[in-house]
Amino acid sequence: MKRLLVAFGLFFAYTSFAQTKECYMLVGTYTNDIHLYKFNFVLGTATPVNKISGLNNPSYLCVSPNGKNVYAVNETAEQSEVNALLFNKTKGELKFINKVSSGGDGPCFVDIDSTGNWVAVANYKGGTLSIMKTNTDGSLNEPVQTIEHQGYGVNVVRQSKPHVHCTVFSPDQKFLFSNDLGTDKVYAYKFNPKNEKPLDEENVLTTEVEDGSGPRHLAFHPNKKFVYVINELKGNVIAYAYNDGKLTALQTIESDNTGIKEDKGSADIHITPNGQYLYTTNRAKANDISIYGVQSDGRLRLIGHQSTNGVHPRNFAIDPTGKFLLVANRDSNNIVVFTIIKATGFLEANGQVINVEKPVCIKMTDLK
Repeated sequence: MKRLLVAFGLFFAYTSFAQTKECYMLVGTYTNDIHLYKFNFVLGTATPVNKISGLNNPSYLCVSPNGKNVYAVNETAEQSEVNALLFNKTKGELKFINKVSSGGDGPCFVDIDSTGNWVAVANYKGGTLSIMKTNTDGSLNEPVQTIEHQGYGVNVVRQSKPHVHCTVFSPDQKFLFSNDLGTDKVYAYKFNPKNEKPLDEENVLTTEVEDGSGPRHLAFHPNKKFVYVINELKGNVIAYAYNDGKLTALQTIESDNTGIKEDKGSADIHITPNGQYLYTTNRAKANDISIYGVQSDGRLRLIGHQSTNGVHPRNFAIDPTGKFLLVANRDSNNIVVFTIIKATGFLEANGQVINVEKPVCIKMTDLK
């Protein structure tokens, strides 16, 4: 019965989006702008709607569960902050509300819990993560907790100190996961949204990856039984079984296949809504997307690689219907749209290229 309910929920989500035929798409950049588009699920096309300017490297974004607010980091060492924005979907516009300190230098990732009350930020240069509470209007308060990681890794250039690269709430909302590229660890902090300081700093679950791996981002499988970690420095993916905050390694599989040991640049990782395929982006010399089939035991089967038709792919997004994959190519100033071939997982460029300066993050949300 539980599986049937989950399946029904996924089906309802797909059909809901399919019936509207469109959703909003937000693009974070390494400029002063966040761009807003409408994305068409049928044609795989994006239509410009609006943008908000005056921000400072609003690279990574997240949307509140009720869709009324957007949160964006200022990814700089000098102005390390998090912006709260009001999202008026009827008018198709974003308005600045306020900004607060991110609790460390170089914020690069932001996520929000399912209640919409807590926002968590990863500070790459500062080696910290922070969590802050929202107000009823969506504005942010200063961080109530800032946790500083300790240690270093074997790569003297890239791992001389901690580099927190993501903060992801688990699907059950019991944990906040944080990958630390600098210390080769994945941290799981127990999360209680009712506490004044919601993260348990005393009983932290840590998973160590192979020295010099550089864990960057992670993705939960829709069935919540598996977690996948993309390692930037070694250019590979680790598949884990997941149980109440604990990760048990199942497999390590190559992502970047250039064969150049000192030039890996694996970046982002996402799974199709039906859990059938997993994709990763690889920068540096590769400039491609790795394609995997997800097996019933959680292990991955490499299907192939697809050029991103651009330079320096970072974040990418799979649309809510699972039909299209859009990749942000930072250094070629474009977003390329691919059709996901349902039977094989292969990607096929659909001819749509969205020209936008320095795109580095793509988020999608419904129109209402």
